[in-house]
Amino acid sequence: MNLTPLRLGTRRSALATTQSGHVADLIRSRLGREVELVEITTEGDVSAAPLATLGGTGVFVSALREALLRGEVDVAVHSLKDLPTAPAEGVALVAVPPREDPRDVVIARDGLTLGELPVGSRVGTGSPRRAAQLEALGLGLDISGIRGNVDTRIRKVTSGEYDAVVLARAGLLRLGRADEATEVLDPLQMLPAPGQGALAIECRSTDTELVADLARLDDHTTRAAVTAEREVLSTLEAGCSAPLGALAEVVEGEDGDELWIRAVALSPDGGLSVRMSATGAVADAAGTGHRLASEMLADGAASLMGNTGMEAAVRKQS
Repeated sequence: MNLTPLRLGTRRSALATTQSGHVADLIRSRLGREVELVEITTEGDVSAAPLATLGGTGVFVSALREALLRGEVDVAVHSLKDLPTAPAEGVALVAVPPREDPRDVVIARDGLTLGELPVGSRVGTGSPRRAAQLEALGLGLDISGIRGNVDTRIRKVTSGEYDAVVLARAGLLRLGRADEATEVLDPLQMLPAPGQGALAIECRSTDTELVADLARLDDHTTRAAVTAEREVLSTLEAGCSAPLGALAEVVEGEDGDELWIRAVALSPDGGLSVRMSATGAVADAAGTGHRLASEMLADGAASLMGNTGMEAAVRKQS
C-alpha cells in the first residue's frame, strides 16, 4: 500500500473545499490512500468581473490544472460544469463520482416562489443561462447580475438588496443548506447547465497507476449523462457562460437502460429558443448528444446564442 498522502488541489471557497473533502473521503474509503487538501486560488476567485467577461469557460479550472502539471498537486477536483469540453494536454479526466441533484433552486424573501414574486422583483443570477430562462418565463422580473459565494448571495436576499437569487441545488445540499431554498425549479422551467451537480476528478495523464486507481471512483450512469450533455455543449461550440441548458438521464426502456436528454438554447433575452430532446443507447452517450446538438444547429441554435445572426434566428423561428 502506498502510504504517501495524495495532494488534492481545490479552490478555496467553502463549497469547493466541501466538494473536495467529499472526494478525499471517497479516496480514503475506496482506495485506502490518505489525502491532504491543497488550496489554489483561481482567476475566477480573485476577479469581481462577471464570469462571461472573463471568458466563462475555464476561469475556475486553469490554475488547478497548472498546479497539476507543475507537480504541486497530484489530483484536482472541479465542478464539472466549469470544465472546458476540449481535453487539456497532459491532464486526464479520470472519474466522475455519483451526481448530486442537478436542478436549480430559488431562495426568495418571505418564503416566496418565482411565481409569487411581484412584478419588478429583483432576482440575482450570474448565469446567462439562468437569466435567459427566467426572462423566457415572462414573469416581469428584474434580472440582475450577481457574483460571490453561496453565503454572499443568500445574504443579499436577507439584507433586502435582492428579492431572490437562483442557485444550484447541489451546492446547497453539499453545504447542508438545502432547507433555505424556497422553491426547487422543475427542469421544464429551468434546464440546468451541462454537468451541473457533478464533480470532475483529474490527474496527470502520465501517472498511469493513479489514473487506474482513481478510475474506480467513476460512476457509469453519471458519466453517460454528463458525456451526452457536454457533447451538446461542444457541438454547439458554446462556453459554460452561454444561454444553454441540458439534462440527460439514464432511464429504464423497453429493452433495458437508455439515455434520454433534453436541451435548450436561448437568445440572451429569452425571447427566442430552440428546445429539443433525444434518446439513445447508454454506450453511445457522446453520439446521442452530438445528434441532438446537430438537430438544434439545423434549427438555428447557433445564431440564438451568438451576438450576431439574430435576424436569421428570428426568421428561423417565425
